[in-house]
Amino acid sequence: MGLKSDRYNILPPVNNNTIPPTTATAAVVASLNTPRFTYHISASFAAKQRRFSPTANVFNFNPYNRVQESARRKSRPDAGQDAFFVSRINDSGAVATGVADGVGGYAESGIDSADFSHTFCERMATAAHHASLDNINAKQLIETGYRRILDEDQIAGGASTACVGVAKPDGQLNVANLGDSGFLIIRQGKIHYASNPQTHDFNTPYQLAMIPKKLLAQARQFGGGPFSDDPNDAFVSTHLLRHGDVIIFATDGVWDNLSSQDVLRIVSDEMVTGKGWSSNTDGILPSAHLETVAASTEGSGIQTAVAKAVASRAKSASINTKFDGPFAREVQRLFPGENYHGGKKDDVCVVCMVVVEAKGSTAPKL
Repeated sequence: MGLKSDRYNILPPVNNNTIPPTTATAAVVASLNTPRFTYHISASFAAKQRRFSPTANVFNFNPYNRVQESARRKSRPDAGQDAFFVSRINDSGAVATGVADGVGGYAESGIDSADFSHTFCERMATAAHHASLDNINAKQLIETGYRRILDEDQIAGGASTACVGVAKPDGQLNVANLGDSGFLIIRQGKIHYASNPQTHDFNTPYQLAMIPKKLLAQARQFGGGPFSDDPNDAFVSTHLLRHGDVIIFATDGVWDNLSSQDVLRIVSDEMVTGKGWSSNTDGILPSAHLETVAASTEGSGIQTAVAKAVASRAKSASINTKFDGPFAREVQRLFPGENYHGGKKDDVCVVCMVVVEAKGSTAPKL
């Protein structure tokens, strides 16, 4: 029961009734006359049972949209048990985002952890939307989302990992990671930071759980039972971002099938081809066109291209039976007798954040 597997995506802020979540895009804008950073964000996802669609399996964040919670499964992205959220933080110019990966082992008890991961992300998005910038961090969002699920007691149960970030207008990024989802900060064509997974054992990540009373009773009687970790177990890190940085948040459907170097190559190719970065004798640097190519209002910002490229490659690798990905190589290392080759079929979820510094911004406050 402690084993994780597929996870699913949540639909973050949705506009009143006018802009569909798969076409809206924008950045969190800066306040007046202060050097600020804006964050251009898109997500892409794919369920392990379905083909990846570059037109349907994408979400482009618009900070002007308000958060709406939904209990309807049909309103959620088609990404298995993975979930994600993106939300502005009040009117501060800051943004919160993250991914969650529902634990598939609960299916043995007739429970779909997609309900847990989606509800979890919806609660975090709502909490972020109404928070004060001076009194919020990533671990607090995880704590708030998790406690609200337990207090509401509206779902049957389930469990999820979490990787959540809060990016402030001054360029400070605070991240809390619990489990084997994770994130990369890519700067000037190099990996600046890579998170480490938290696991109890192989393929058994740290997880937040809502354990049904029946399972608790069985565990007391027979021993064992599912894991249930605490938000305080999350590893917290803080980073100072720079103009041109790209941050990738992703579930293990990506990391089990692509190495960090694979993701770096994909991101670099898309950023250079899309004119977000320029490559010359001095190396890779943010281009003069970065703000323009990231601020597209037609759903074609460079962050969208990056998110889709990473999700698409991870999806392809997950069903490739000939090329051994990170998960297969780890199985071979730990269990030499196993004849495991190829990718690991799983849900995939990617959130891409492109950082743009706007000095002397005159953009209106949200």
